[in-house]
Amino acid sequence: MSKKTAVFPGSFDPVTKGHEDIVKRALPLFDEIVIAIGQNSTKNYFFPLEKRRAFIEAAFTGEQKIRTDIYDGLTIDYCRKIKASFILRGLRNPADFEFEKSIAQMNRAMAPDIETVLFLTAPELSAISSTIVRDIIRNGGDASPFLPVRVKLK
Repeated sequence: MSKKTAVFPGSFDPVTKGHEDIVKRALPLFDEIVIAIGQNSTKNYFFPLEKRRAFIEAAFTGEQKIRTDIYDGLTIDYCRKIKASFILRGLRNPADFEFEKSIAQMNRAMAPDIETVLFLTAPELSAISSTIVRDIIRNGGDASPFLPVRVKLK
């Protein structure tokens, strides 16, 4: 039987409690979850790549089934490279569903052997987004309630 590996792609700028929740709830379904930080040269990130990776590693310290990696290009190409058969994504709201549905359908057309698995965000975490958390940080607010407990900004 082959190993069930899922890729959880994103910019994770920064990783939030919502991301953490999705990964922890998905753990029983997979042998390994690779939290893959996508690099997009056209995007300006708030936190540098290595800081984002360090935040993720801190959030999931001690979890043997999770590893982090960095990739560029198409997520399906990365999945093929590491022999992952699943893409893990979270949905907070109907807009996320429409966006993720389109991407999942395009990925399926290009790579029918890679399945997208969508998790609904826990209701109490559905308002949390990296964009809002960055705005709180940028404006001097306390973002700690929205970050995994082990993630320390300073």
